[in-house]
Amino acid sequence: MPPSHRFDCRLVWTGAREGPIVKYETYSREVRVDFPGKPSLKMSSAAVFRGDPAIHDPEDLLVAALSACHFLSYAALCARAKIQVISYEDEASGVMEHTGGRTFKFTDVLLKPRVTIAAGSDAEKARALHEDAHAECFIAASVNFPVRHEPIVTVMAAV
Repeated sequence: MPPSHRFDCRLVWTGAREGPIVKYETYSREVRVDFPGKPSLKMSSAAVFRGDPAIHDPEDLLVAALSACHFLSYAALCARAKIQVISYEDEASGVMEHTGGRTFKFTDVLLKPRVTIAAGSDAEKARALHEDAHAECFIAASVNFPVRHEPIVTVMAAV
């Protein structure tokens, strides 16, 4: 595996069709993000920053990236440990706080994964693998705020 990986995208301000940026209060924040060989994303700023609340914003995607990265790390660890995962859902939330002046920053993300494992799987090991998944998650390792997790692991009843 190569020592580094590159991820590319192209951002286009699609809000220009509504007119130029003249005043902070009135310009469109809508953008399209294109990824080579993948579907494009329609995005805006968060509603609190005058964006369109009906479409995704960068803050949504940061929380989603942390949630997805944790899941993918966890799934790989479970597969290697022979823990059969039947279902996985996460109710993730992030907190962004005003830190003075015009500055806001994320101060915390909480992941609440709900995992169901097959009967006969080791529930304690499945719970403990969340710590390892956190340590292996590339996105969590790249941010400067805590990413916490409160997993619930349920063993499927034997049939």
